[in-house]
Amino acid sequence: MRAIFLFTLCLATAGAAWAQAAMPLQAASAAGKKPAAAPVEQRAERIHVEDAGARIDELRIGGETKTIVVQPKGGMPAYQIQPGSGERSWKIANF
Repeated sequence: MRAIFLFTLCLATAGAAWAQAAMPLQAASAAGKKPAAAPVEQRAERIHVEDAGARIDELRIGGETKTIVVQPKGGMPAYQIQPGSGERSWKIANF
């Protein structure tokens, strides 16, 4: 009888300890164990290329191209190129 009581007591304490150990990471950092790391600022680069036919402005953030704007010479409207797909889009009206 005493062995069954001790076995049940051990199972109960092991279950309680396991439930407490499964604390989420955010709760652990909120408890003051480890402060959250500050986000790293990524470098922004503006690249400007111009030749006889067009002017190209490119914006890179953290080495990844975000926007490409092409302004053809000769009175043609400017357009943007989507970096991932290569699709072109024109602005119809400037507000």
